[in-house]
Amino acid sequence: MKIGIISFAHGHAYSYAEALNNRPNVELAGVFDEDASRGKNAAEQFGAIYYDRLDALLETDVTAVIVTSENAKHLEHVSEAAKAKKHILCEKPMATSVEDAEKMIEVCRENEVILQIAFPVRFSTPVLRAKELIAAGELGDLLAVKATNRGTNPGGWFIQPELSGGGAVLDHTVHVVDLLRWFMGEEVNEVYAEIGTHFTTEAIDDSGILSMSFTNGVSATLDCSWSRNDAYPTWGDVTLEIVGTKGTLSVHAFDQKIDVYSNRDGVNWEFWGDDMDESLVADFLEAVQDEREPFITGRDGLKALEVALAAYQSAADKATVRY
Repeated sequence: MKIGIISFAHGHAYSYAEALNNRPNVELAGVFDEDASRGKNAAEQFGAIYYDRLDALLETDVTAVIVTSENAKHLEHVSEAAKAKKHILCEKPMATSVEDAEKMIEVCRENEVILQIAFPVRFSTPVLRAKELIAAGELGDLLAVKATNRGTNPGGWFIQPELSGGGAVLDHTVHVVDLLRWFMGEEVNEVYAEIGTHFTTEAIDDSGILSMSFTNGVSATLDCSWSRNDAYPTWGDVTLEIVGTKGTLSVHAFDQKIDVYSNRDGVNWEFWGDDMDESLVADFLEAVQDEREPFITGRDGLKALEVALAAYQSAADKATVRY
């Protein structure tokens, strides 16, 4: 199976490319990037052909593409790939507006191609175990969730709203909302958010606190931020404190690590755990091969995006947004 990557603007493109090269009977055959230097370097690094035009890549015999361009370009790149009959794995957040996300879903439906959204945290072993326990009723009826998704400021186009669509709240809310929707099979119907800029001089949100209600009555709070400093041992975290009528459950998606303390380097984390990006790519390739619906659909991406955008509306209006 031949796969193409559309843009290495997002850092996850590199781990996806490595995952492709680690798969048997899979070839990273082509790379398109509007940044010619970045695209050529990535193509050389991963043994692929660089194309300076998107249509040139899409005219080849690649079966599918991974879209890891800037958020605001997802609609354009997904639409062109779908019209070329290529299956698509699209980086999160799916888009920068609900309208763009809906157009992406529709163009993929019209052209009968798979659209999977990149929420790799679903493939974390602690998260999968939490899903099993909740489904088995081990926690009883769920009552509340306290969640975090905190990381470092990625800089670059992430802090340019015209390309990113938003800062930490958009970047980090979608992951956790996707997990909670998946755990419960329920939708968010109320959002209240306070959003600010506390850790950077750029005109972009780098912190937020969201309070959410779900259609089954569960309430959830989320600390989503770029509050980690450069010396922090890793890029971020995803934690969940889940309260049910029969018990509570603590989930730390990135705690598969050893804490290393040294006089030279201070504290570091030696991570030994799941390669979630590799599992995400493997699942996408299997969906393409088996011609099945993807594990994480375009609708999943849309519903997570809706919550993040509602948070911005809530913060601007200083009021709860109800669906």
